Amino acid sequence: MAANVTEVTDQEFEASVIKSELPVLVDFWAPWCGPCRAIAPIVEELAGEYQGKVGFAKLNTDDNQRTAMKYGIMAIPTLLLFRGGNEVARVTGVQSKQALKKAIDGVVGAAV
Repeated sequence: MAANVTEVTDQEFEASVIKSELPVLVDFWAPWCGPCRAIAPIVEELAGEYQGKVGFAKLNTDDNQRTAMKYGIMAIPTLLLFRGGNEVARVTGVQSKQALKKAIDGVVGAAV
């Protein structure tokens, strides 16, 4: 796991994501998911680029089904962007780095 990406659980989700002062991008994934492994390096790169401006977290849906169900995660990878405790953007499936940057910038502004 990259230093800029935090692994969160059902128990930590509210404190780490919902109550975060920064916007947080959460990668809902599972170890057996090939597309999840494909997008992970992109998420890690973005975490470095947005360090201090956007938080990045991963939630293993196999081990943390309560949170995945709460947010209606029906396919993985799904990336949710939270701001002020609310979901403000959702991306499902493998996306290019540019597409993910566009989604993040649309929420936090292109000045990052």
